[in-house]
Amino acid sequence: MRRLALVAGALALTACDSNTAREIRVVGSSTVYPFTTAVAEAFVNQGGERKAPVVESIGTGGGMARFCAGVGWEYPDIANASRQIKKSEYALCQRNEVGEILEVQIGIDGVAIAEAKNGPRLRLTKRDLYLALAANPRGAPNRARMWRDVNPTLPAIPIQVMGPPSTSGTRDALVELILAPGCLAVDPQAKALKAQTSQAAFDERCKRIRDDGAYIDKGENDNLIVQGLAANPNALGVFGYSYLEENTDRIEGAPIDGVAPSNQTIASGEYPGARPLYLYVKKRHLRAVPGLADFLQLYASMWNPNGRLAGRGLIAAPDAVRAHAAQVVAQRLALNPADLH
Repeated sequence: MRRLALVAGALALTACDSNTAREIRVVGSSTVYPFTTAVAEAFVNQGGERKAPVVESIGTGGGMARFCAGVGWEYPDIANASRQIKKSEYALCQRNEVGEILEVQIGIDGVAIAEAKNGPRLRLTKRDLYLALAANPRGAPNRARMWRDVNPTLPAIPIQVMGPPSTSGTRDALVELILAPGCLAVDPQAKALKAQTSQAAFDERCKRIRDDGAYIDKGENDNLIVQGLAANPNALGVFGYSYLEENTDRIEGAPIDGVAPSNQTIASGEYPGARPLYLYVKKRHLRAVPGLADFLQLYASMWNPNGRLAGRGLIAAPDAVRAHAAQVVAQRLALNPADLH
């Protein structure tokens, strides 16, 4: 029955015409959301009979789950993602007969650690953040309550870090780019576990974030984190760099390993939290959803260093990466699952 439903949905999608066409539907990352929304606005402003695309911010993980649930009118066309699609997510797509998927890198972002303008001016390392936020640093439950508990040079103020939920690609990036390297830097046993490919044990030791109140889940609305920093100047916040850039009158970036987040340090890869941003697109929907191919072409025209998305805080990818992404869009080149990490 499931297969029949999927086939029926695909046939209905293929049979659509301009009279029955629905709007383009996009779900996923809160970090990518403002960029896709900007493209959606430009798409509508081009005129014609185009319907306004519907863009939802539900986090990368939540977006992937919905994107990979099936093919047809009731399913999204695009997933915004602040990390690469996981092998398990790609497998879910294939189990649900989504078929070929385009992976389009739209630019670069940074996982920013930020504080209020009147904050404590913390200068942190990946080691500090690991020891402060991991559930089991060095294999033992985290007892640190003050920043001074993890590094005697830091102030005696409570560890309070506001960030996104477990469904967020930004949180995944925080773990992969900052906590895991911090763990490997201080824990020889973690190095042994990684070398032995003991993934579950390594993840428990290095990647699981504590849930005793030091890390405060603020949901997928990054603006709530910005507001929270204004209300609590001793706290830190975690979100995409574009939100930091939009709110420089109220907050500023905290350096990690001596490097502050900026357009230049993220573009060069010098900042430890630099990461790529993606769109994932159903190839079958490209053939059937009117305007979807045009929407992607418009996106590609806006992600250049001096393009309109740069004004929204998107950091342009290197020339070669942008050229490849434009080729994926123009030629509808499907993602090779063997390239997934």
